[in-house]
Amino acid sequence: MHDAAAKRIQKLIEGEPADLPTHDGIFTPCHRVLGAKLLRVLLLQEPVPNITAHPSPANLLEWHFVLEGAKGTEYEGGVYHGKLVFPPEYPFKPPSISLFTPNGRFATNTKLCLSMTDYHPESWNPMWSVGTILTGLLSFMYDTQATTGSITTSKQEKERMARESLAFNAKNPTFRKLFPNWVEELSRRIAAAAPPVELQPLSVVPELPQSEQATDQRQGEAPKMPDDVGTLQQWQQQQPRPGHHPHQPFGNTVVTLAIVVAVLAAVWVSASSPGRDMLRSWSAWPGADRSSS
Repeated sequence: MHDAAAKRIQKLIEGEPADLPTHDGIFTPCHRVLGAKLLRVLLLQEPVPNITAHPSPANLLEWHFVLEGAKGTEYEGGVYHGKLVFPPEYPFKPPSISLFTPNGRFATNTKLCLSMTDYHPESWNPMWSVGTILTGLLSFMYDTQATTGSITTSKQEKERMARESLAFNAKNPTFRKLFPNWVEELSRRIAAAAPPVELQPLSVVPELPQSEQATDQRQGEAPKMPDDVGTLQQWQQQQPRPGHHPHQPFGNTVVTLAIVVAVLAAVWVSASSPGRDMLRSWSAWPGADRSSS
């Protein structure tokens, strides 16, 4: 029976109609194993653009998928994570479909009522592959027809959810494990959206005008002596003398005046009799001898 069933499933893969036998109307374990293998073969043979799917590591009949929002729609840039759960009798019974990522079209963590889901086994066609199922789901997502599990939101809400979808998915451990490429894409998007970093220039001393540069050079360098003798004499006269402070003319004037007054007083005392009399009277004062001794 195993070989016969395998041949019939192979006919299904190749597009030929075939009926698998059952034992008293019940699918045998043989059918369950073949159904799981057929699931993998159909998905690998029919890759679909904007759709990625991987089986759960613990259960081959549980598949996680990612739908990419089409450009020019309110779902553009969106990355929507969902799950297909196939019955052991696949491909003769339809799977259930649910979405995890907020999207604005379908409720999350809720089974969706579509013609290719377990809500309508009577309309199920065993010829529908995994790619066919997910393509139909993506097409119905762009529609506005109401169904069990659908919701109504504004265009702005759908666009906002699309922008936040990948970051939301990255919090899911199963998503990170099955779709590492999308986790890397999230890092690239974050880097692209970040504002450019402006490098701070090194501290540079601002350039001074030429006149100030010359002043700084004169203050920091020793004065240069001229070569010719005439200019040398003028240069020596202009150089400050030791102990001379050109910025203190008032102090020098006081000293000069004091010297002149002392000289005039000495001349006056020595040349006039009133001066001599004043000098003798001063020496006769009490204590004058003590101060002079």
